[in-house]
Amino acid sequence: MLRSLLLALSIGLTGLTTAHAEPAISVLGRDYVFPNAIAGMPAKLSDFPALQIKHFTTSDGVRMTWWEAGTGRPIVIIPGWSSNGAEYVNVMWLLARNHRVLVLDPRNQGLSGRVDYGARIARYAADLHEFRAAAQVGEADYVGHSMGASVIWSHIDLYGTQGMRKLVFIDEGISLIAGSDWTDEQRRDAGAIADSYDGFRSALAPKPDGSDLFTRLMRDRTPYFENSQGFSDAFIHNDMVHMGLVMRDHAGNDWRDVISHKIDRPTAFFTGELSANVASQHWAARQIRDARVFVYTAAEHGDHLLAYKNPVKFVADLTRFLDQ
Repeated sequence: MLRSLLLALSIGLTGLTTAHAEPAISVLGRDYVFPNAIAGMPAKLSDFPALQIKHFTTSDGVRMTWWEAGTGRPIVIIPGWSSNGAEYVNVMWLLARNHRVLVLDPRNQGLSGRVDYGARIARYAADLHEFRAAAQVGEADYVGHSMGASVIWSHIDLYGTQGMRKLVFIDEGISLIAGSDWTDEQRRDAGAIADSYDGFRSALAPKPDGSDLFTRLMRDRTPYFENSQGFSDAFIHNDMVHMGLVMRDHAGNDWRDVISHKIDRPTAFFTGELSANVASQHWAARQIRDARVFVYTAAEHGDHLLAYKNPVKFVADLTRFLDQ
């Protein structure tokens, strides 16, 4: 109790409500049968009774939700843009055997509140900061996927790495929009995919020939991915208007200075040979002492959604890194 109180006081939070928790099946209102029977994985939601859905209210009045299961050393996961805790059901099932695992739904995503303010990565970082106190996390390992990595980088920029034991980042470019004077090497190392926000939107827009990123990612639908995606689709209803508010701010951030100067914890980067981010992940790892890079092959479903598509390998690699 004293440790939790000291953490809250040190963060200096005001205006937060206390956290509330219920079993996931109670919050969602019904059971869910996963479409694929996979040995060692839950066949239905009720097979995972330890999964809870919790919530608190931020200092600026947003009801934030997180998913939690297990006991042991905490692992905090921040999903990427448009993602949510339901999509991590397989990862949580595997990690919860030995860890307390928490997945935060960012504002305007998952089961968290829809609001038309705070659509900045810095505010998302403040949400994470307040969540740490509400969930009484203490020291933990942190995993950020895609935009979730940017949220952690922003948190480190604003608050430092206190309370962060190890860091894991999954396939996020370091600066999605290049500077006008950047060399080809700088663009590649940063993972830039456009020279402007309009160019960024165009690069990700659907294409008639199906060559756009989203369509390509959806083609490789492993049984694990179908189970977690089906679960999410059954209960999460994305609001594209609210969810899209943060994208301009997200795309315009350049995190190279944070990675080069502010990360002082053991760090790992996960990517895959089907991703466009391999070079940027290697560049980032070179900036951090003894950082590791895990590159999944095409056969290992090494694309932007590798943790969803190959959760058994991902959790095995993740836990080995965290336990070293």
